[in-house]
Amino acid sequence: MNLSYWERKTWLSDIDYAIVGSGIVGLSCALFLRERFPDGKIVIFEKGILPSGASTKNAGFACFGSVSEILEDLNTHSEAEVIEIIKNRIQGLSLLRSILGDAKMDFRQYGGYELFAEDDIELFEFCLENIDYINGLVTEADFDKKATFSVKNDAFSFKNIQKQLIFNQFEGQIDTGAMMLGLLSKAMEKGILILNSTKIDSFSRKNGQISMILNNSEEIPAKNLIIATNGFARQLFDEDVVPARAQVLITKPIPGLKIKGTFHLDKGYYYFRNIHDRILFGGGRNLDFKAEQTTEIGITELVQNKLDQLLSTTILPGTAFEIDSRWSGIMGVGGKKKPIVNQIEENVYCGVRLGGMGVAIGCSIGKQLAALIDSK
Repeated sequence: MNLSYWERKTWLSDIDYAIVGSGIVGLSCALFLRERFPDGKIVIFEKGILPSGASTKNAGFACFGSVSEILEDLNTHSEAEVIEIIKNRIQGLSLLRSILGDAKMDFRQYGGYELFAEDDIELFEFCLENIDYINGLVTEADFDKKATFSVKNDAFSFKNIQKQLIFNQFEGQIDTGAMMLGLLSKAMEKGILILNSTKIDSFSRKNGQISMILNNSEEIPAKNLIIATNGFARQLFDEDVVPARAQVLITKPIPGLKIKGTFHLDKGYYYFRNIHDRILFGGGRNLDFKAEQTTEIGITELVQNKLDQLLSTTILPGTAFEIDSRWSGIMGVGGKKKPIVNQIEENVYCGVRLGGMGVAIGCSIGKQLAALIDSK
């Protein structure tokens, strides 16, 4: 890297808290660390020119959740665990909104709708039968959230779906770029250093500190290391975190687009919304879970063709549209939805496996992570 004396002294020496990853968790952790340690030197290392996981590559959903998703969670989690997951989403989103303010990230609580395919009558009826039960779980998580889910008729002229939708009054949408810019700005205001295009390849304990190898060349010491890379976590340590690529597309502006709110289809494996009179549409990793368990940023014909097909046959039937761009992001999932917020070893910590709920719980995970750090 050919670093000068000044560069090493200013940015890469006497680091109290080194954070890997400048996504929602990493930035939130840094902000809460600054509250705890006003004079500590906090440096965030980000391998991309922008956050490289899912924080700037998602669909901009508040991630409150849908009925079918919660019911599916009950297959692998206890009722108490599911209530805790819902509570974490509600509290985490509230924390994010309190940190940035709704205007700063263009948060709009238009609500969310769950769609069901015409030929998936069994799932549709199962969800209808359990709405009161799921509403009860949400109320247990937060007494202010009563009658969260209700049934509404399709007012958007979708095709090949059931004529009734399940409405979630508390779902919302954000401008992901504005959200991340707001967190980055707050971090810089607090004297937190953010270094882009700096990849931490490995770490080890050396001379009483954590020695990090930077860009396969430089050895950088820090008193504490905090890993907040979510889907990329297993590149640094062995834990139950599996990368999950999420592919997305966005159309060019569509005159007279009436769709308003956020929408889930097929247990949340497909999701779309209106942003600036465009349809932003993502999902499809259920078409080939194994292929999408990758840290490679990219798109596939299988998934993109399915997204194009659903746009034509279900979401925008009879409406002309053009695709503007396509991209993907990397989430972190595992056998459980409960995030991993742990001390890995002495002076090394992690906050990973956000399970596709990063917008909702990222700030909360960052706060929990900062609270773990030993003050000595």
